[in-house]
Amino acid sequence: MKTKFTFMALSILLMGVLFWENVVAQQSNKTKTVMVGGAAMYSTKNIVENAVNSKDHTTLVSAVKAGGLVETLSSKGPFTVLAPTNEAFNLLPKGTVEKLLKPENKGLLTKVLSYHVLAGEFDTRSILKSIKEMGGKIEMTTVEGGKITFWTKGKNLYVRDAKGKDAKVTISDVVQSNGVIHVIDHVLMP
Repeated sequence: MKTKFTFMALSILLMGVLFWENVVAQQSNKTKTVMVGGAAMYSTKNIVENAVNSKDHTTLVSAVKAGGLVETLSSKGPFTVLAPTNEAFNLLPKGTVEKLLKPENKGLLTKVLSYHVLAGEFDTRSILKSIKEMGGKIEMTTVEGGKITFWTKGKNLYVRDAKGKDAKVTISDVVQSNGVIHVIDHVLMP
């Protein structure tokens, strides 16, 4: 009887330990700090509060400010942002960024930027699951109203814009207090 009681007590204790390890692991994934552009991205900060610290996203931050989207991307969300790097903006035809940043082109800039945003929080796991369920590709509607397509090649996740150009997700699942950021290597065009 004593052995049976000891075994039950140890089983209950082990189940409790496993339960708490699972809780801690889940919490750790939500609060994991990722480095982007030489800066720590904190899950307790919103998209804008984190992005302004990334040296790889200074062009994007300038565009968000010029497009009047700071307040929106600082709000509760949740949002999924596909964040092109400075290098991605540099791949655009010469003069494109300067043209987009002019006050008279604010509408076009806002359109391009909101094409990089999805309403809702879509981490890599949920995107990959949808890709698998849909037979290899998943089409999603951006905040701008246009369509983008996610797909995989090998172990890499890609997104295709309305013009048929592809961007590779280079850093995924950068958790924010109001959503998630996926860093991409090309600017998407509606």
